[in-house]
Amino acid sequence: MSNSFGRIFKITTYGESHGPAIGVVIDGCPAGVSVDIQQIQALLDKRRPGQSHLTTQRKEKDQLIVESGIFQGVSTGTPIHFRFENTDARSRDYSNIKDNYRPSHADFTYDAKYGLRDYRGGGRSSARETACRVAAGGLALQVLNQLGIDIHSFVSQVYNIQLKDDLPGAVDYSQIEKNMVRCPDADTAQKMQECIEVIKKEGETVGGTISCHIHSLPVGLGEPIYDKFQARLASGILSINACKGFEYGSGFSSSLMKGSEHNDIFEQNSKGAFITQTNHSGGIQGGITNGMPVYFRSVFKPVATVRKPQQTVSKDGASVELNVKGRHDPCVLPRAVPIVTAMAALVTLDFILIHRTNRI
Repeated sequence: MSNSFGRIFKITTYGESHGPAIGVVIDGCPAGVSVDIQQIQALLDKRRPGQSHLTTQRKEKDQLIVESGIFQGVSTGTPIHFRFENTDARSRDYSNIKDNYRPSHADFTYDAKYGLRDYRGGGRSSARETACRVAAGGLALQVLNQLGIDIHSFVSQVYNIQLKDDLPGAVDYSQIEKNMVRCPDADTAQKMQECIEVIKKEGETVGGTISCHIHSLPVGLGEPIYDKFQARLASGILSINACKGFEYGSGFSSSLMKGSEHNDIFEQNSKGAFITQTNHSGGIQGGITNGMPVYFRSVFKPVATVRKPQQTVSKDGASVELNVKGRHDPCVLPRAVPIVTAMAALVTLDFILIHRTNRI
Protein backbone atom coordinates (compact mmCIF):
# COMPACT_ATOMS: atom_id res chain seq x y z
CA MET A 1 0.00 0.00 0.00
CA SER A 2 1.30 3.48 -0.86
CA ASN A 3 1.13 5.71 2.21
CA SER A 4 3.89 8.22 1.41
CA PHE A 5 3.93 11.33 -0.78
CA GLY A 6 6.75 13.69 -1.77
CA ARG A 7 10.43 13.53 -2.74
CA ILE A 8 12.31 15.77 -0.28
CA PHE A 9 9.45 17.16 1.82
CA LYS A 10 7.92 13.72 2.32
CA ILE A 11 4.90 12.67 4.33
CA THR A 12 3.77 9.24 5.50
CA THR A 13 0.28 8.94 6.98
CA TYR A 14 -1.12 6.12 9.11
CA GLY A 15 -4.28 5.04 10.93
CA GLU A 16 -7.89 4.10 10.24
CA SER A 17 -11.19 5.92 10.56
CA HIS A 18 -12.27 3.99 13.66
CA GLY A 19 -8.87 3.09 15.07
CA PRO A 20 -7.49 4.71 18.24
CA ALA A 21 -5.60 7.42 16.34
CA ILE A 22 -4.38 8.70 12.98
CA GLY A 23 -1.19 10.59 12.24
CA VAL A 24 1.51 11.75 9.87
CA VAL A 25 5.31 11.68 9.89
CA ILE A 26 6.96 14.50 7.93
CA ASP A 27 10.52 13.95 6.79
CA GLY A 28 12.70 16.53 5.06
CA CYS A 29 11.44 19.72 6.69
CA PRO A 30 14.43 22.07 6.92
CA ALA A 31 15.68 23.00 10.38
CA GLY A 32 15.02 26.46 11.77
CA VAL A 33 11.51 26.95 10.39
CA SER A 34 9.24 28.89 12.76
CA VAL A 35 6.14 26.78 13.30
CA ASP A 36 2.84 28.21 14.56
CA ILE A 37 0.82 25.23 15.76
CA GLN A 38 -2.30 27.38 16.12
CA GLN A 39 -2.20 28.22 12.41
CA ILE A 40 -2.06 24.53 11.57
CA GLN A 41 -4.93 23.89 13.99
CA ALA A 42 -6.96 26.64 12.31
CA LEU A 43 -6.59 24.89 8.94
CA LEU A 44 -7.55 21.59 10.57
CA ASP A 45 -10.67 23.20 12.04
CA LYS A 46 -11.83 24.03 8.51
CA ARG A 47 -11.65 20.32 7.63
CA ARG A 48 -12.94 18.75 10.82
CA PRO A 49 -16.36 17.07 10.91
CA GLY A 50 -19.33 18.57 12.74
CA GLN A 51 -18.42 22.20 12.01
CA SER A 52 -21.87 23.08 10.58
CA HIS A 53 -25.23 21.52 9.68
CA LEU A 54 -23.93 21.14 6.10
CA THR A 55 -21.34 18.54 7.16
CA THR A 56 -21.26 15.14 8.83
CA GLN A 57 -22.21 15.35 12.49
CA ARG A 58 -19.36 13.14 13.69
CA LYS A 59 -17.75 15.18 16.47
CA GLU A 60 -13.98 15.06 16.20
CA LYS A 61 -11.95 17.96 17.59
CA ASP A 62 -8.92 16.93 15.53
CA GLN A 63 -6.72 18.39 18.26
CA LEU A 64 -3.16 18.34 16.96
CA ILE A 65 -0.65 16.46 19.13
CA VAL A 66 3.01 17.17 18.35
CA GLU A 67 5.13 14.10 19.10
CA SER A 68 8.51 15.13 17.68
CA GLY A 69 10.56 17.38 15.41
CA ILE A 70 9.59 20.79 16.84
CA PHE A 71 11.37 22.41 19.80
CA GLN A 72 10.51 25.82 21.22
CA GLY A 73 8.41 26.62 18.16
CA VAL A 74 11.11 25.79 15.61
CA SER A 75 11.68 22.73 13.40
CA THR A 76 14.76 20.77 14.40
CA GLY A 77 15.44 19.10 11.06
CA THR A 78 14.44 15.69 12.44
CA PRO A 79 11.21 13.86 11.49
CA ILE A 80 8.07 15.70 12.62
CA HIS A 81 5.27 13.55 13.98
CA PHE A 82 1.68 14.86 14.25
CA ARG A 83 -1.05 12.71 15.76
CA PHE A 84 -4.83 12.93 16.35
CA GLU A 85 -6.96 10.75 18.58
CA ASN A 86 -10.26 9.38 17.28
CA THR A 87 -12.80 10.23 19.98
CA ASP A 88 -16.24 9.89 18.34
CA ALA A 89 -16.15 6.70 16.28
CA ARG A 90 -19.36 4.63 16.24
CA SER A 91 -18.33 1.33 14.73
CA ARG A 92 -21.73 -0.23 15.42
CA ASP A 93 -23.22 2.01 12.71
CA TYR A 94 -21.34 -0.07 10.14
CA SER A 95 -22.22 -3.56 11.35
CA ASN A 96 -24.79 -3.99 8.55
CA ILE A 97 -22.12 -3.58 5.85
CA LYS A 98 -19.69 -6.09 7.35
CA ASP A 99 -20.52 -8.60 4.63
CA ASN A 100 -22.11 -6.25 2.06
CA TYR A 101 -20.51 -4.01 -0.54
CA ARG A 102 -21.68 -0.39 -0.60
CA PRO A 103 -22.19 0.99 -4.13
CA SER A 104 -19.29 3.17 -5.37
CA HIS A 105 -17.25 2.69 -2.16
CA ALA A 106 -13.89 0.96 -1.79
CA ASP A 107 -15.45 -2.02 0.02
CA PHE A 108 -15.29 -4.46 -2.89
CA THR A 109 -11.91 -3.34 -4.26
CA TYR A 110 -10.16 -3.48 -0.86
CA ASP A 111 -11.63 -6.92 -0.22
CA ALA A 112 -10.60 -8.14 -3.66
CA LYS A 113 -7.07 -6.72 -3.34
CA TYR A 114 -6.16 -7.65 0.24
CA GLY A 115 -8.56 -10.48 1.05
CA LEU A 116 -9.95 -8.50 3.99
CA ARG A 117 -11.12 -5.00 4.87
CA ASP A 118 -11.81 -2.79 7.85
CA TYR A 119 -15.52 -2.08 7.36
CA ARG A 120 -15.69 0.42 10.26
CA GLY A 121 -16.20 3.69 8.43
CA GLY A 122 -14.15 2.46 5.50
CA GLY A 123 -10.99 1.95 7.56
CA ARG A 124 -7.96 3.25 5.68
CA SER A 125 -10.04 4.28 2.65
CA SER A 126 -11.99 6.81 4.74
CA ALA A 127 -11.56 10.55 4.20
CA ARG A 128 -10.65 10.68 7.90
CA GLU A 129 -7.06 10.16 6.69
CA THR A 130 -7.07 13.60 5.07
CA ALA A 131 -6.70 15.27 8.47
CA CYS A 132 -3.10 14.04 8.36
CA ARG A 133 -2.54 15.70 4.99
CA VAL A 134 -4.02 18.98 6.21
CA ALA A 135 -1.70 19.01 9.22
CA ALA A 136 1.36 18.40 7.04
CA GLY A 137 0.09 20.82 4.41
CA GLY A 138 -0.48 23.44 7.10
CA LEU A 139 3.20 23.22 8.00
CA ALA A 140 4.20 23.44 4.33
CA LEU A 141 1.91 26.44 3.88
CA GLN A 142 3.68 28.29 6.69
CA VAL A 143 7.04 27.75 5.00
CA LEU A 144 5.60 28.96 1.69
CA ASN A 145 4.08 32.04 3.30
CA GLN A 146 7.48 32.90 4.75
CA LEU A 147 8.77 32.74 1.16
CA GLY A 148 6.00 35.08 -0.02
CA ILE A 149 3.94 32.37 -1.74
CA ASP A 150 0.16 32.33 -1.18
CA ILE A 151 -2.38 29.56 -1.89
CA HIS A 152 -6.14 30.13 -1.95
CA SER A 153 -8.76 27.44 -2.50
CA PHE A 154 -12.53 27.93 -2.65
CA VAL A 155 -15.76 26.32 -3.79
CA SER A 156 -16.61 27.47 -7.31
CA GLN A 157 -19.48 25.09 -8.07
CA VAL A 158 -22.05 23.01 -6.19
CA TYR A 159 -24.22 20.77 -8.36
CA ASN A 160 -25.52 23.13 -11.10
CA ILE A 161 -24.79 26.39 -9.23
CA GLN A 162 -21.55 27.96 -10.46
CA LEU A 163 -19.44 30.98 -9.54
CA LYS A 164 -19.49 33.42 -12.45
CA ASP A 165 -15.70 33.92 -12.58
CA ASP A 166 -13.14 31.86 -10.65
CA LEU A 167 -9.95 33.11 -12.33
CA PRO A 168 -7.05 34.85 -10.54
CA GLY A 169 -7.80 38.56 -10.26
CA ALA A 170 -11.57 38.06 -10.20
CA VAL A 171 -11.86 36.54 -6.73
CA ASP A 172 -11.93 38.33 -3.39
CA TYR A 173 -10.15 35.82 -1.15
CA SER A 174 -11.23 37.68 2.00
CA GLN A 175 -14.81 36.49 1.39
CA ILE A 176 -14.07 32.74 1.30
CA GLU A 177 -14.45 32.12 5.03
CA LYS A 178 -17.50 34.36 5.47
CA ASN A 179 -19.97 31.57 4.70
CA MET A 180 -20.31 27.85 5.44
CA VAL A 181 -19.84 26.80 1.81
CA ARG A 182 -16.51 28.63 1.38
CA CYS A 183 -17.52 30.34 -1.85
CA PRO A 184 -16.08 33.87 -2.27
CA ASP A 185 -19.34 35.36 -3.59
CA ALA A 186 -22.11 35.84 -1.00
CA ASP A 187 -25.09 35.50 -3.36
CA THR A 188 -23.71 32.37 -5.04
CA ALA A 189 -22.78 30.92 -1.64
CA GLN A 190 -26.35 31.39 -0.39
CA LYS A 191 -27.75 29.51 -3.41
CA MET A 192 -25.19 26.74 -2.89
CA GLN A 193 -26.11 26.44 0.79
CA GLU A 194 -29.82 26.23 0.01
CA CYS A 195 -29.10 23.55 -2.59
CA ILE A 196 -27.14 21.43 -0.09
CA GLU A 197 -29.86 21.82 2.54
CA VAL A 198 -32.55 20.59 0.13
CA ILE A 199 -30.38 17.68 -0.99
CA LYS A 200 -29.72 16.70 2.63
CA LYS A 201 -33.44 16.57 3.41
CA GLU A 202 -33.94 14.31 0.40
CA GLY A 203 -31.33 11.89 1.75
CA GLU A 204 -29.22 12.60 -1.31
CA THR A 205 -25.74 14.03 -1.95
CA VAL A 206 -24.17 16.39 -4.49
CA GLY A 207 -20.70 17.18 -5.81
CA GLY A 208 -19.07 20.18 -7.44
CA THR A 209 -15.79 21.97 -8.05
CA ILE A 210 -13.02 23.50 -5.94
CA SER A 211 -10.73 26.05 -7.58
CA CYS A 212 -7.24 26.86 -6.35
CA HIS A 213 -4.83 29.74 -7.06
CA ILE A 214 -1.11 29.74 -6.23
CA HIS A 215 0.51 33.20 -6.33
CA SER A 216 4.12 34.47 -6.41
CA LEU A 217 5.76 31.22 -7.45
CA PRO A 218 9.33 31.46 -8.68
CA VAL A 219 10.13 30.55 -12.27
CA GLY A 220 11.57 27.07 -12.76
CA LEU A 221 9.61 24.69 -10.50
CA GLY A 222 8.87 21.30 -12.03
CA GLU A 223 11.00 18.35 -13.12
CA PRO A 224 10.49 17.34 -16.76
CA ILE A 225 9.92 14.93 -18.26
CA TYR A 226 7.96 12.65 -15.93
CA ASP A 227 7.62 14.87 -12.87
CA LYS A 228 6.17 18.03 -14.34
CA PHE A 229 4.66 20.54 -11.94
CA GLN A 230 1.10 19.94 -13.15
CA ALA A 231 1.59 16.16 -13.20
CA ARG A 232 2.50 15.94 -9.53
CA LEU A 233 -0.13 18.54 -8.65
CA ALA A 234 -2.72 16.37 -10.41
CA SER A 235 -1.40 13.28 -8.64
CA GLY A 236 -1.77 14.91 -5.23
CA ILE A 237 -5.20 16.37 -5.88
CA LEU A 238 -6.61 13.23 -7.49
CA SER A 239 -5.47 11.21 -4.47
CA ILE A 240 -8.05 13.06 -2.36
CA ASN A 241 -11.15 11.00 -1.61
CA ALA A 242 -14.08 11.67 -3.99
CA CYS A 243 -11.96 13.73 -6.42
CA LYS A 244 -12.89 12.77 -9.98
CA GLY A 245 -11.15 15.32 -12.19
CA PHE A 246 -8.36 17.88 -12.50
CA GLU A 247 -7.67 20.65 -15.00
CA TYR A 248 -5.19 23.51 -14.93
CA GLY A 249 -5.12 26.74 -16.89
CA SER A 250 -7.58 26.73 -19.76
CA GLY A 251 -8.04 23.00 -19.24
CA PHE A 252 -10.71 21.29 -21.30
CA SER A 253 -11.95 24.61 -22.71
CA SER A 254 -8.70 24.84 -24.71
CA SER A 255 -10.18 22.27 -27.09
CA LEU A 256 -12.56 25.00 -28.27
CA MET A 257 -9.80 27.52 -29.06
CA LYS A 258 -7.43 28.11 -31.98
CA GLY A 259 -3.67 28.17 -31.39
CA SER A 260 -3.40 31.91 -31.94
CA GLU A 261 -6.18 32.48 -29.41
CA HIS A 262 -4.67 30.18 -26.84
CA ASN A 263 -1.02 31.29 -27.01
CA ASP A 264 0.18 33.41 -24.08
CA ILE A 265 2.18 36.36 -25.51
CA PHE A 266 5.29 37.38 -23.56
CA GLU A 267 6.20 40.91 -22.51
CA GLN A 268 8.40 42.57 -19.88
CA ASN A 269 6.86 44.40 -16.95
CA SER A 270 8.19 47.59 -15.36
CA LYS A 271 10.52 45.53 -13.16
CA GLY A 272 12.06 43.78 -16.15
CA ALA A 273 10.43 40.43 -15.41
CA PHE A 274 8.92 38.35 -18.22
CA ILE A 275 5.16 37.96 -17.92
CA THR A 276 2.40 36.87 -20.28
CA GLN A 277 -0.53 38.97 -21.46
CA THR A 278 -2.90 36.07 -20.88
CA ASN A 279 -2.54 32.96 -18.72
CA HIS A 280 -4.17 30.09 -20.57
CA SER A 281 -1.08 28.06 -19.60
CA GLY A 282 -2.10 28.29 -15.96
CA GLY A 283 1.37 29.45 -14.96
CA ILE A 284 3.03 26.29 -16.28
CA GLN A 285 4.81 25.73 -19.61
CA GLY A 286 6.71 22.55 -20.45
CA GLY A 287 5.92 21.29 -16.98
CA ILE A 288 7.82 24.24 -15.43
CA THR A 289 6.35 27.26 -13.64
CA ASN A 290 6.75 30.51 -15.60
CA GLY A 291 6.14 32.98 -12.78
CA MET A 292 2.46 33.63 -13.54
CA PRO A 293 -0.22 32.47 -11.08
CA VAL A 294 -0.85 28.73 -11.18
CA TYR A 295 -4.55 27.94 -11.11
CA PHE A 296 -6.48 24.70 -11.33
CA ARG A 297 -9.90 23.17 -10.74
CA SER A 298 -10.70 19.88 -9.03
CA VAL A 299 -14.00 18.09 -9.46
CA PHE A 300 -15.60 16.15 -6.59
CA LYS A 301 -18.31 13.56 -7.02
CA PRO A 302 -21.46 13.25 -4.88
CA VAL A 303 -20.75 11.33 -1.68
CA ALA A 304 -21.45 7.64 -2.34
CA THR A 305 -23.40 7.13 0.90
CA VAL A 306 -27.03 8.19 0.44
CA ARG A 307 -29.89 7.75 2.91
CA LYS A 308 -31.99 5.76 0.50
CA PRO A 309 -32.34 1.99 0.07
CA GLN A 310 -29.97 0.69 -2.62
CA GLN A 311 -29.50 -2.71 -4.17
CA THR A 312 -26.10 -4.34 -3.80
CA VAL A 313 -24.50 -7.74 -3.26
CA SER A 314 -22.99 -9.52 -0.29
CA LYS A 315 -19.57 -11.19 -0.18
CA ASP A 316 -21.16 -14.49 -1.19
CA GLY A 317 -22.90 -12.88 -4.18
CA ALA A 318 -26.43 -12.70 -2.76
CA SER A 319 -28.57 -9.73 -3.77
CA VAL A 320 -29.43 -7.53 -0.77
CA GLU A 321 -31.09 -4.20 -0.07
CA LEU A 322 -28.77 -1.88 1.78
CA ASN A 323 -29.80 0.87 4.19
CA VAL A 324 -26.57 2.56 5.22
CA LYS A 325 -26.30 4.13 8.66
CA GLY A 326 -23.56 6.38 9.99
CA ARG A 327 -22.86 10.10 9.69
CA HIS A 328 -21.92 11.43 6.29
CA ASP A 329 -21.58 14.72 4.40
CA PRO A 330 -24.35 15.64 1.95
CA CYS A 331 -21.61 17.53 0.08
CA VAL A 332 -17.87 17.21 0.72
CA LEU A 333 -16.86 20.50 -0.89
CA PRO A 334 -16.78 22.86 2.14
CA ARG A 335 -14.55 20.46 4.09
CA ALA A 336 -12.44 19.57 1.05
CA VAL A 337 -11.25 23.18 0.53
CA PRO A 338 -8.45 22.96 3.15
CA ILE A 339 -7.48 19.52 1.82
CA VAL A 340 -6.94 20.95 -1.69
CA THR A 341 -4.93 23.81 -0.19
CA ALA A 342 -2.83 21.34 1.81
CA MET A 343 -2.01 19.09 -1.14
CA ALA A 344 -1.12 22.11 -3.30
CA ALA A 345 1.19 23.34 -0.52
CA LEU A 346 2.89 19.95 -0.15
CA VAL A 347 3.59 19.73 -3.88
CA THR A 348 4.80 23.32 -4.12
CA LEU A 349 7.19 23.18 -1.17
CA ASP A 350 8.60 19.86 -2.32
CA PHE A 351 9.38 21.34 -5.75
CA ILE A 352 11.00 24.40 -4.20
CA LEU A 353 13.36 22.18 -2.19
CA ILE A 354 14.09 20.07 -5.28
CA HIS A 355 14.72 23.24 -7.33
CA ARG A 356 17.51 24.20 -4.94
CA THR A 357 19.37 21.07 -6.01
CA ASN A 358 19.17 21.77 -9.77
CA ARG A 359 22.29 23.93 -10.02
CA ILE A 360 25.64 23.98 -8.28
